[in-house]
Amino acid sequence: MKHILLTNDDGFDAIGLKALIEALKPIAKITVVAPAKNKSACGHSLTLDKPLRLASVDDDFYKIDDGTPTDCVFISLNNLFKETCKPDLVISGINIGANMGEDITYSGTAAAAMEAVLQGIPAIAISQVCNDNCSDIKNGFDFALAKQTIANLAQKILQNQFPLDERKFLNVNIPPIKPNECNGIRITKAGYREYGNDTHRHLNPRGEEFYWVGLHPLIWKSSVNKDCDFEAIKDNCISITPIMLDLTSYSDIESLENWLNN
Repeated sequence: MKHILLTNDDGFDAIGLKALIEALKPIAKITVVAPAKNKSACGHSLTLDKPLRLASVDDDFYKIDDGTPTDCVFISLNNLFKETCKPDLVISGINIGANMGEDITYSGTAAAAMEAVLQGIPAIAISQVCNDNCSDIKNGFDFALAKQTIANLAQKILQNQFPLDERKFLNVNIPPIKPNECNGIRITKAGYREYGNDTHRHLNPRGEEFYWVGLHPLIWKSSVNKDCDFEAIKDNCISITPIMLDLTSYSDIESLENWLNN
């Protein structure tokens, strides 16, 4: 039987992770290793300054106290799995909220998939887009379209092969609609995210200053061919973006050499 490792950045008790388990249990053996608490927007961070404890929650289900999604993948692949028996696939999610455009660089959900492909395991990051305050998720959202999508993608990968080369993963975003309202799947590029400055200054009872970083609304720069992840979600389509870890700007190498030598 094929084996899938699951993780997330919303915590081991997140409703999106529970939905992911439900979707994939019928098609593969499942092992879950997730952070003990919410680690959203932690990026591709690996904990180096303190020990981490892998605690059993249930059969084949673990949490890592104060661990990041990257920690979860790194520790589980190198300790729970033998060298000759690695998982066939790593899936991170179902994240509450979008991971599109440059948000991918902040995302703990995407970071877990990054770590998996660095370790040579195919990976998918999947996120459920919601409204600005996620009230739709809090009010009994059933993740039906996300569950259907990830089950189909995982089954296709497990029965055939992963469609990308090494050190690349699939970043999937699901529109906040029912399955019968979906207009299909689009293969997209990562969009151009526009950011504001949503910070909130407060004073504690001792008069000391502190700040909360707020949540930015999903605003983006329209792509010429309307082919980015934001455009797909706007059109009620599932977005699948192939992501590579090589951040080199190849088109600038020659011009940078010319600039340096002049």
